[in-house]
Parts: sequence; structure tokens; C-alpha cells
Amino acid sequence: MFGLNIKEIDAPELAQRLENDHDHVCVVDVREPVEVSAGTIPGAVHIPMRSIPWHAGELERDKDLVIICRSGARSAQVCAFLQQQGFDNVYNLRGGLIAWARAGLPAALPRTA
Repeated sequence: MFGLNIKEIDAPELAQRLENDHDHVCVVDVREPVEVSAGTIPGAVHIPMRSIPWHAGELERDKDLVIICRSGARSAQVCAFLQQQGFDNVYNLRGGLIAWARAGLPAALPRTA
């Protein structure tokens, strides 16, 4: 996709990383505010996709960035953009929050950037 190799992580693997190594993982929810208001991955930061270009400099380059959306399509686009900006530590949540919910994993209200 986009000529780049988008790295992916699945929901159970992300849940395990958040439980065991949360200090080295930052989850960024790129959905629209109305979508996020229904819930997101606990601890996720909300930065709408359209705002990523203005907030990319605020993202922590020393952490693995897991980008999430509803199904994984928008987050893949954000991963590609961030890779083009020199980030090599970005991961797309495969299947998005649909896969997270199907795995029976918890949701919470979002944090804002």
C-alpha cells in the first residue's frame, strides 16, 4: 500500500503489549470525534486523521506508535504518511477497533493530544 511496507499488529498482540510494555507503546486513534466518543482503546490519544500533519511533531519517536481507526483503512493511510515523515516505529492495528471489539477487549473514553 502506498509503496511502503506498513507494519501491522493484531488486537491480542496489542493488548499484550499494552499490559506488559505500556511505557513503550503509544496508541493514536485517528477517527472523528463522534466515533471516538463511543469509546476507544484504554489510554489511546485522539488525533483526528485530518489533524495528523499538524500534530506529527508531537508524537513520541522513542515509542512504538500504534495507529487505530474503525477498520484499519484510515490508520494505514496515517501510517504511510508518518513513514514518509521519517517515523519507522509506526504500526497499523489490523482490523481496527472492529477487530479489537471482536476479540472481547475493553474500550474507554479517549485522551486528547
